Amino acid sequence: MKTTLLLLTFFISRLLHAQAPDAPVAATAPAENTFRFLNDVLGSTGLLVAVGLLFFAYTYKNSVKFFAWIEDQTLGNRDYILQKLEIMHVEIASSRVTIALLGVSFGLGLFVFGVFAFMGMFLGGAILGAILAFIGWKVPRPLIDYLEQRRVKVYSHQMVDGLNLLANGIRAGLSMPQAIGMVVDELPPPISQEFNLILRQAKIGVPLEEALENLNKRVKTQDNEMFVTSVNILRETGGNLAEVFDTIVFVIRERVRLQQKIETYIAQGMFQGLVIFAMPYAQIAINGSSDPEYLSTLFTTPMGIVMLFLIVAFSCTGLWVITKIVNIKV
Repeated sequence: MKTTLLLLTFFISRLLHAQAPDAPVAATAPAENTFRFLNDVLGSTGLLVAVGLLFFAYTYKNSVKFFAWIEDQTLGNRDYILQKLEIMHVEIASSRVTIALLGVSFGLGLFVFGVFAFMGMFLGGAILGAILAFIGWKVPRPLIDYLEQRRVKVYSHQMVDGLNLLANGIRAGLSMPQAIGMVVDELPPPISQEFNLILRQAKIGVPLEEALENLNKRVKTQDNEMFVTSVNILRETGGNLAEVFDTIVFVIRERVRLQQKIETYIAQGMFQGLVIFAMPYAQIAINGSSDPEYLSTLFTTPMGIVMLFLIVAFSCTGLWVITKIVNIKV
């Protein structure tokens, strides 16, 4: 596949050079001889047709992957966001999500291009607008993932109170659905939303075990998996659910305590990494404010621009490495 693309690129470049004979051409022996032979046999027009047929054959062969990629980046992106919003119990029309995606990507890019074009900077506006449109198209999916992770984190912290209520309700003689209803009434979202969905599914005939499994699929946490597995097993084999819930609560509390301690260390490491990341730019700002001519070569000469690019690249790479090192998962 890569070889075909390289050959197509080479032949197209050679055809362009053939149409401009005064342009200097660098000689590459095997490829040069092949091109001359094909050019003598087919001629420039025939060679152009052959390259076109080759390109058509390549695109036709990979058309399924190409269109699947386009669908994933367009309708797939919208459907992914709609699915995540549905999991978070956010009701919104698909047309609004489509309009929002187009607005934060192409709409933002066109707006920036229009502003720069109004000031006479067409090239800069086109480049910046294309960059912002690309960022605007890629940002919504990670953003919705972040919102879902934050919701799952809140749900995990509410599991202690929820399981305590379930244990107390079962000790008081309530059935499992009645105890779940007490959690829905007493606790705020998101745990009340998830448990309320369990009750609604049970009311329309879905077995409680299946409704709990659906909860485990929607909110994928270790605590949730322990809760669902214990309820399903004990409902089949029999046992004291209240004691099991007390044990799960103890495990969750210990895990939360350990997680908070680790998050403290992570915050310290991230702060140190951000300080190290900001040091070159702070030094540039200090030197530039005291002596602007001292740093003029950094922004006006090719070597200075290369060095500035290396500064940004190495500092971003260092911050990424530090982030990966300090990001400890429990």
